[in-house]
Amino acid sequence: MNITDVRVRLAKSDNGKLKAVASITIDGCFAVHDIKIIDGNNGPFIAMPSRKTPEGEFKDIAHPINPEARAMISDCVLKAYQLQLDAE
Repeated sequence: MNITDVRVRLAKSDNGKLKAVASITIDGCFAVHDIKIIDGNNGPFIAMPSRKTPEGEFKDIAHPINPEARAMISDCVLKAYQLQLDAE
């Protein structure tokens, strides 16, 4: 699996924990949108796209199956986020 494109949109409001939203393209043929970049207690982290259930819980719509894939996605998205911040 290769992440061939990462796009980051910074959040318009600076007062919340949501810092940006990202989209990735995998192998030039599959896109995942609405990956959230959240400001956590230990620095920024990603949250995969999710949907709220009628019970009020959030369930991931798309997510990596193994820790290696999660780490690859997280590294690419957070690196692109930092580049976007540096460009501002």
